[in-house]
Amino acid sequence: MTALETSECDVVVVGAGSSGCVVAARLSERPGLRVCVIEAGGRDLSPWVRMPIGYGGAFYHPRLNWRYYTEPEAGLGGRSAYWPRGKVIGGSSSINAMVFIRGQAEDYDSWAAAGCTGWSHADLLPYFKRLEDNTAGESAWRATGGPVGVKDVSQEVHPLSHAFVAAGRAAGHAVNPDFNGASQEGVGFYQITTRGGFRSSAAAAYLRPALRRKALRLETGAHVTRLLFEGRRCTGVEFRRGDTVHQVKARQVVLSAGAIGTPQILQLSGIGDPRRLKPHGIETIHAAPGVGRNLQDHIGFDLVYEATVPTLNATLGRWIGRVRAGMRYVITRGGPLSLSVNQAGGFVRSDPGRSRPNLQLYFSPLSYTKAVPGKRRLMKPDTFAGFMIGVSNCHPKSRGELHIRSRDPQAAPAIRPNYLSAPVDMEELLASVPIMRAIAEQHPLASITRAELKPGPAVTEREALKDYIRAVTGSVFHPCGTCAMGAEDSAVVTPDLRLRGIEGLTVADASVIPSITSGNLNAPALMIGEKAADLIAARL
Repeated sequence: MTALETSECDVVVVGAGSSGCVVAARLSERPGLRVCVIEAGGRDLSPWVRMPIGYGGAFYHPRLNWRYYTEPEAGLGGRSAYWPRGKVIGGSSSINAMVFIRGQAEDYDSWAAAGCTGWSHADLLPYFKRLEDNTAGESAWRATGGPVGVKDVSQEVHPLSHAFVAAGRAAGHAVNPDFNGASQEGVGFYQITTRGGFRSSAAAAYLRPALRRKALRLETGAHVTRLLFEGRRCTGVEFRRGDTVHQVKARQVVLSAGAIGTPQILQLSGIGDPRRLKPHGIETIHAAPGVGRNLQDHIGFDLVYEATVPTLNATLGRWIGRVRAGMRYVITRGGPLSLSVNQAGGFVRSDPGRSRPNLQLYFSPLSYTKAVPGKRRLMKPDTFAGFMIGVSNCHPKSRGELHIRSRDPQAAPAIRPNYLSAPVDMEELLASVPIMRAIAEQHPLASITRAELKPGPAVTEREALKDYIRAVTGSVFHPCGTCAMGAEDSAVVTPDLRLRGIEGLTVADASVIPSITSGNLNAPALMIGEKAADLIAARL
């Protein structure tokens, strides 16, 4: 017989991911507020989480990762795309590649122009500054003293990463010392979220320090089954752990389960498209057809090269190299194990007529050509000396959706991104190939390159390149937009992050993003948490 346990708090936060950790930590600072965080995953004690390059080990880890797959995608030649998502406190900030990119000012200004008052770049810059502790120091754009460590690793990256930046300059691209500064455009080195040689996840930066407060309670291994309602007011959350069902009642419920989990929980709770809920036997509490729609993601692919000098393949692919790197990390908290393999890159325009960059470049001083597309075998790279230049489009126009398959909370939803369904997305990716090749052809990179291996220099025709792109392109793991905010009645969430049509329910995670930002999404997700905490506190 299933037992039922009940408890109360002032605010219950569903999901201890990038945004949820921030919301919980900030609200628990408020005198008199009792906050409960419910997380399906467990603690973040694994070395695959703490050690920066350990994300290669967390990439398929069943205890740390939800390991989602999309439905077969026509745009990818019928392949399913792998979607890793963090199933651990810190969420995907505990398993990602740690690249810290805020996005372009125009991204946020477009949100405000579309009616999301309070979400312009000028409005959000203080929140971005509040969250970071930048090793490069303070400026008009950057800050120190925040919870999240943001490190400039330009002096620690592999020598090939310096060769890439120099080749990018020779190809005509400006060198940008800070992609999060006044402008995003140019080539340079990525900053990563680490502190003292360890990953600076949302859990490490926000949640674990906040748990010292008696006002904050964390429930792990807790799988949310549904939201609780009294009429059109959300009054709490139900979750299951083992054979026990728990109900937590609260004045304010905050959904921070991410771009997949948040719409899934809403649909299971009767908030969604009535025509699609009814076949699963779910009674509609509130008709909101937009829940699960507007799904966006960055996708990308790599050009693979063989080098004439040692790359990270020699360090990570040989046991003696791993032992030496491990000893260096243990002694100094430095070396390749303290970094990401996405060490350099940039933001460029596919043609000069564009007003801002629409392509993101990635340089990795290693290669793993034997892996299935989308898989990262960081500890099993190629046996030869290889490196990769990759790309993703900053502003994809393709839109997808996700929806529950059944009323079983444990069943993964059906994810349909509809990659490359908008023709302009393929055109942008095609335009990136000559840009990447032009960089590879410049010295000093050209002088240490033996050959382009994939797709190979003979692959130049448009249709052949399209075939290559469809065969190897995969997610860059930035899903968002599935509970998009907006001023119009059809938007799922209002600009103050309330779920439209329901009282007492706030959404605070990447699902509220109306249009995807330029670059990696962890920094925007942290920012959303910071702003959400202020919005929620003002109405409690």
